[in-house]
Amino acid sequence: MEMINAVLRALVSACLYPFRGFDPLVGLTVISLVTAVAALLVFKVSSNQDGLAAIKRQIHASLFEIRLFNDDLRAILRAQFDLLRHNAKYIGYSLVPMLWMIVPFVLLFAQLQFHYGYAPVEPGQPVLVEARLADGWESGTPVEDVDGFTKPIATLQAPAGVRVETPTLWAPEIRELSWRVVVDQPGEHEVAVELGGQRYTKRLDAGEEIAGQGLISPIRPDHNLLEQLRYPAEPPLPDGPIESITVSYPATQFFGVQAPWMWAVVWLVLMTVFAVLLRNKLGVSI
Repeated sequence: MEMINAVLRALVSACLYPFRGFDPLVGLTVISLVTAVAALLVFKVSSNQDGLAAIKRQIHASLFEIRLFNDDLRAILRAQFDLLRHNAKYIGYSLVPMLWMIVPFVLLFAQLQFHYGYAPVEPGQPVLVEARLADGWESGTPVEDVDGFTKPIATLQAPAGVRVETPTLWAPEIRELSWRVVVDQPGEHEVAVELGGQRYTKRLDAGEEIAGQGLISPIRPDHNLLEQLRYPAEPPLPDGPIESITVSYPATQFFGVQAPWMWAVVWLVLMTVFAVLLRNKLGVSI
């Protein structure tokens, strides 16, 4: 999975490179157009186009029958049953192209999430860095006793331009270490959690000039396959007691809504609009 993510990171970043420095909506609109065309072509090749066209005619006929015989209860019930049956068949025809598209779209979604879902922190703005430890982290990890709790001996190392404002805070119930840091200088930085004689690094991006320039990665996971699929923006952490390191980046804002998923809503809406507009030009029945 690490190799697949590395290839996809390079490929998607290269495709988005011409739109660096523009409003995120520009690149997202182009991506929506390209993915809409790709989805239509896959749908055309992998679906039963004649069957889809026929079943759509049958659906229209059932709707027309309901309007035409609106005073005949038996005819309406029969037409509604036929409508349900035709819709089920339509869904069946659509499943094959959906199966062909689901894997590449999931992989693309995961990559785009970190191009459009998050914004870099602002210089001077506090941000949390959190390290989640794995089950059984106590084995081979130096610990100390604090208020009756076993606490791992860990520190957060920061480069010039990044200040660590708090000591190491430990939440034993969720196995989480945390620090509050402030970035004084914009740019790409790297912080490192030192634990058990090892360093576990995490990228920390700050400043408006970083926005739109590439991946903003809130979580660096371990080698868990599902976590690598969900968070592909950075290589996985080396083997050890830490299962993830998180930076609490703010979400990006689209049309006044600040949420890490808002870009996906915009993408799906634009892709749907482009697909509807282009389906006849590409000769696709959907």
